[in-house]
Amino acid sequence: MHTASQENKSTADFVDLRSDTVTRPSAAMRRAMAEAEVGDDVYGEDPTVNRLQERAAEIFEREAALFVPSGSMGNLIAIKTWTQPGMEIICEQRAHVNQYELASMSAIAGCMPRTTPAPDGILTWDLIEPLVRPKTYYYSQSALVTLENTHNMHGGTVYPPAVTEDVCQRAHAAGLKVHLDGARIFNAAVALGKSVAALTRNCDSVMFCLSKGLGAPVGSMLVGSQEFIQKAHIARKLLGGGMRQAGVLAAAGLIALEESPKNLHLDHENATFLANGLANIKGISLDPKKVLTNIVIFDVRGTGRTAAEISTDLGKKKILCGPTDKYSIRMVTHCDVQRAGVERAWAAMNDVLSVRASAPAAAHH
Repeated sequence: MHTASQENKSTADFVDLRSDTVTRPSAAMRRAMAEAEVGDDVYGEDPTVNRLQERAAEIFEREAALFVPSGSMGNLIAIKTWTQPGMEIICEQRAHVNQYELASMSAIAGCMPRTTPAPDGILTWDLIEPLVRPKTYYYSQSALVTLENTHNMHGGTVYPPAVTEDVCQRAHAAGLKVHLDGARIFNAAVALGKSVAALTRNCDSVMFCLSKGLGAPVGSMLVGSQEFIQKAHIARKLLGGGMRQAGVLAAAGLIALEESPKNLHLDHENATFLANGLANIKGISLDPKKVLTNIVIFDVRGTGRTAAEISTDLGKKKILCGPTDKYSIRMVTHCDVQRAGVERAWAAMNDVLSVRASAPAAAHH
């Protein structure tokens, strides 16, 4: 029989920096899952799911919340709830909703993305305003602005609260709704020293993940008004997201929500430590001052090798990470990687690049 301890042993000697989605539930989470009080959530009768939803709404100072199987489903539900087919959604070019959700806004919600690149992934009103369609009947209409905080593909960048407020105010004045893809909003809150409620107050809806830095095994939350969540509930069922005795999962989510934010600063410190180390390796281009949360994305063009080649060589040294582009690599710190693991990752990178670099250098001497 393949026990959990065997499984942990076989993966323990790997340092997995591919994503903060690889976290394992803590002992406290597993215990809570085993003991969870459950009912049928499709009937609204799972007490643990209900408690998780109430608690999420309370923390975000909203009227209601909904437990959903994944962040991608949460974003899609919000998009479906705020739009009609044929409408447009304004988002940053490298936003998760645009790049990593299988064009579900088009395939399922019938909407088109209207994108623009933004410095550090931070959409300001100056960038959004030119994308808003005039109210002419033969244009598809702008319905929704989606922001992403932290912004994954720009290295976990954080929205300045004043920018979010300005975008929300002006979008609302223009008749648009604002949805926040807050998959890692707790990381942003820790980085800024502000509450998630304060950072998201003016957005019409917020999705956040329990299964990333917060370390729960499965699930995300949508928060918003009572009316929004009622509609979202219908959309969740439409997409096949009714989960029956989901209290088993919600129990881990409750612990993630209450306990995990207290430790996110450690992930950020480890990411900064890693960034400082990598920045000193010849051929790597990276500004450690831009690493504010738990994501480190760096350019390896100067090494003369591709991101995929370097990632493969690191894998042989039991360091897991992934290319985000031909010449860029992403490493994500999380609760299952301690400082020693980060040091190993940096040392392995040094080895991998110096092996290749030292061959021609030796000939030169």
